[in-house]
Amino acid sequence: MGDDTGSRVGALPDHPFTLGVASGDPTADGVVLWTRLAPEPLLPDGGMPFRTFAVDWQVATDEAFTDVVRTGTVGAHPELAHSVHPEVTGLLPDRAYFYRFRVGPHLSTTGRTRTFPRPGTPVRSLRLATLSCQNLVAGRFAALRHLAGQDHDVVLHVGDYVYEARGPAEPVAGADRRHHPFRDATTLEDYRMRHAQYRLDADLQAAHAAAPFLCVPDDHDVVGRMAGPLGRNGRDDPALFRRRLAAAYRAYYEHLPLRRTALPRGPGMQLYRRFEYGDLARISLLDTRQHRSPQVDGPLFQPNGPEALDPARTMTGPAQEQWLLDGLASSTGRWNLVGQQVYLAALDLGAGEEPVFNTDKWDGYPAARARLTGFLAEARPRNPVFLAGDSHAAMVSDITHGCDPAGPVVATELLGSSVSSAKGNTATFEAALPKNPQVRYYNGRQRGYLSCTVTPEQLRGDLWFVDDVLDAGSPVRLGASWAVQDGVLGAQPA
Repeated sequence: MGDDTGSRVGALPDHPFTLGVASGDPTADGVVLWTRLAPEPLLPDGGMPFRTFAVDWQVATDEAFTDVVRTGTVGAHPELAHSVHPEVTGLLPDRAYFYRFRVGPHLSTTGRTRTFPRPGTPVRSLRLATLSCQNLVAGRFAALRHLAGQDHDVVLHVGDYVYEARGPAEPVAGADRRHHPFRDATTLEDYRMRHAQYRLDADLQAAHAAAPFLCVPDDHDVVGRMAGPLGRNGRDDPALFRRRLAAAYRAYYEHLPLRRTALPRGPGMQLYRRFEYGDLARISLLDTRQHRSPQVDGPLFQPNGPEALDPARTMTGPAQEQWLLDGLASSTGRWNLVGQQVYLAALDLGAGEEPVFNTDKWDGYPAARARLTGFLAEARPRNPVFLAGDSHAAMVSDITHGCDPAGPVVATELLGSSVSSAKGNTATFEAALPKNPQVRYYNGRQRGYLSCTVTPEQLRGDLWFVDDVLDAGSPVRLGASWAVQDGVLGAQPA
């Protein structure tokens, strides 16, 4: 990484690496690296001239970069907000590496990443974390600070990386957490500035610099209760929403370590994908927003009527649904981990005898869930565990066949709480728990994240909680631990 780079890029503003570094989508021989040049990140163009800059990158086996094993140069183009996504290959499997970037005389911070073991290779352990719902205006990111101090092999971010709504004028988390610009994000410039504001958070940068991420968006990365190309329950103008969706997905790609196969094409983005972790685990990531049928008409919480029960309704779209089932059927991994956005468990939230469901979750798509749980009951893939977010609560649930809480258990679902987003209906959930014995654990009153330790013998899920979400330096404590044993359906307290 020589100093001649500056002569190839022309004049460059100072401090271009304000948004940190990241890595993601690791394989056995490589990983995606990420950074963005943005000396003035809260401007629509990041304060960068409208031309391409050459960015050098290095990968080394040590933090001092005395053993550099891969180098390269990539163009940072204004059309992609001067973000870069070099896809590094030729690395050794199951190894930790360090990486950094340089443009002209400017050097980025250093990130740490890992490659995965080769598919089929015997593996003794995997440490994986799940994050979701990091609303800047709702609190500080102490959960991310804590995660950055742990040694995870990979982190799943299952959605709501940013929030599109403007939020309050005076956030409880402090005036510096007010969204900029103070309006709902609808254009490419809006979403770019929203992502940049989040990426300025030191704890978010530290989390990305500590481990590779696997990322999939949820609704607030575009707009709340997004449902396929029709927006919010079909209430958006189709042409306007397609433009908004294209803008949101472009900004999402520009700010996260995604492969070029995920580069949006207009309002579409390839997001569902799978990864092999030796012989220990197959990790499948779902996209439950882009391809789903619209939510049923009416209130968010309601009984499932004829519209909801329509067998043509889908949460994933037919192609992704078949891809998931085929992947589970063909898996040779000891554990089948499925990362997705919204909870799969059937939860009756009604105060009376008539069941009432949240129509934005899998509960609003009972035929699609029945196809999945029916497959799990019949095909019995080994150790299926679903990892989700969205609900701003920590939950451990038995997934049963159909909607019957007393039905046979076919999988386990683990939800970590939100990083910072508040829970508005905790009392409703708590009151409904006696009707839902399949929910083995629930905590909607604290923020945090999920950390899993996977071995051939068991998967242990540790639920971490923040004492005070308004305090960036808040202690983060282990609140509960649950375990799934190899070959045994259902979780038990660890």
